[in-house]
Amino acid sequence: MKARKRFGQHFLTDESVLTRLSNSIGVQEGDVVLEIGPGHGALTEFIYGVPSVRYIGIEIDRDLIPQLAARFPDLELINEDVLRVDLNEILQGESVRVVGNLPYNISTPLLLKLSEWVRETPGVMIDSHFMVQRELGTRMCATPGNKNWGRLSVMIQLMFDVEYLFEVAPESFKPPPKVWSGVIRLRPSNQWQDVPADTIGQIDDVCKRAFSGRRKKLSNALKHLEVDWAAVGIDDTKRADDVTIAEFVTLANYVERKPD
Repeated sequence: MKARKRFGQHFLTDESVLTRLSNSIGVQEGDVVLEIGPGHGALTEFIYGVPSVRYIGIEIDRDLIPQLAARFPDLELINEDVLRVDLNEILQGESVRVVGNLPYNISTPLLLKLSEWVRETPGVMIDSHFMVQRELGTRMCATPGNKNWGRLSVMIQLMFDVEYLFEVAPESFKPPPKVWSGVIRLRPSNQWQDVPADTIGQIDDVCKRAFSGRRKKLSNALKHLEVDWAAVGIDDTKRADDVTIAEFVTLANYVERKPD
């Protein structure tokens, strides 16, 4: 069956990579495993079969559902777009481990959706392991002062501890993508658990504005916010590339409290 461009499908076929990925995941007895986009079931085959595990697969391509159901009778299949699925309804209070070879065209919105889900439902995710475009993986793991540091870095690291595990060459897929991929591990972090939900939204807004003018000094990029830089204690000559998560939290808190 051919991959469909509209679904951004690149099927992982390299068994050595699949072995390394499944070993990194390490499914254990009693786990609940949610696979996003099982496709032809290449990864599913490597992680399926551990006793007392609940396996769930969300697959958008209806033509792949029958073969998956035939090969993996205990796999609960949901033929939906993962961006539209109510994950809490599926899990009904169970904590889950999420895995997937993410289509490049939905990776960023899906990761942001998962971040929001973890924030709104603490304890719902144990960890996640994703194959993503290498560039995206490096952005997720970036640190201030690095050219890859950006809005996604901040918003993901607010919710997760991020590990970049290993890289995967294009020839490991059919059809091969034009870029390298990377495997990342996300574990929910407690570091920023006390940041209110409203402030998280404000952080996202500040990040969007700051990084859209990333070559500008903060005083210019965020001019419309009328920040009292002495009061917030942040150097207004900094550029967004050098602003830490703690400083973005401080700026968001200032904006939240500032009178209209």
